[in-house]
Amino acid sequence: MYQSTTQTRVRYAETDQMNVVYYGNYAQYFEIGRVETMRELGFTYKRMEDEGVIMPVVELHTRFLRPATYDDLLTIKTQIRSLPTSYHIEFFQDVFNEENKILAAGRVVLYFLKKETWKRINIPDDLREALTKYF
Repeated sequence: MYQSTTQTRVRYAETDQMNVVYYGNYAQYFEIGRVETMRELGFTYKRMEDEGVIMPVVELHTRFLRPATYDDLLTIKTQIRSLPTSYHIEFFQDVFNEENKILAAGRVVLYFLKKETWKRINIPDDLREALTKYF
């Protein structure tokens, strides 16, 4: 299993009239976690796109457990629990507050697609190699 952790602070624009983070913003928090996970593995989405691979989200599941509010420091834990062997990768993501209480839990699935054709392709060899040592 591979796990990474990153943090972000709730901005005022991300809250609603009740001073609570609007639920749609959790997809962005999950994206922050995935982008930083890829970066820690030595990859960026830009690099992958430059190499002809795009990674659209095809599934997003979220459970909301507690609210986050303006100026909270959030910790996003991202896990890849199984080594991708084909055309998709699955991220498990949890968002915690400063008291280490879980606020939201999610699962996000992305496909690997060839940029020019949008056809599914297997995980790029170099990404698979970077992940292999964790499984």
